[in-house]
Amino acid sequence: MALNNLLLCSFLLFALSIVAVSADEDCVYTLYVRTSTTFKAGTDSIISVRLYNAYGEYVEIRNLETWGGLMGPGYNYFERGNLDIFSGRAPCLSSSPICALNLTSDGSGPGSSWYCNYVEVTVTGVHARCSQQQFTIEQWLSVKVPPYELTAIRNYCPSADVADLKLRRHRHRFESAVI
Repeated sequence: MALNNLLLCSFLLFALSIVAVSADEDCVYTLYVRTSTTFKAGTDSIISVRLYNAYGEYVEIRNLETWGGLMGPGYNYFERGNLDIFSGRAPCLSSSPICALNLTSDGSGPGSSWYCNYVEVTVTGVHARCSQQQFTIEQWLSVKVPPYELTAIRNYCPSADVADLKLRRHRHRFESAVI
């Protein structure tokens, strides 16, 4: 009996230490997304984002609203004039800060066109340097309005090629179902 208790306690201690170590590898990502006050600027589409560092590593969030929407139950995200806030955990990227973004609308829903002013990203983690980057979008994400694109890519990295960002293999993909 005493041996069983000792083994159980040892196993629980080991499991907790594994959880503590893996939790240290996560960073907290906070995104502020501003929708324009332009007429019909809001959307009901699903918005996703990829956040890149200078090494081409990225974190992918497939649905911002379900991943980390902080505005409360029943809130309507990405509507005209809104400043929406999202926050959640994801793996920390290498020591390089976030410097590029791929913002994508899936084009679904009755109000599928969306005009985004900007996305501001803050990243912090245990033993990780805090970083902040604002990406000016000022573009429609729509197949109905110029530039007729559902994706906006902004690259403020020192020497990365925008086309190269689409092809990088180093990534951390995060789906809302996982979180």
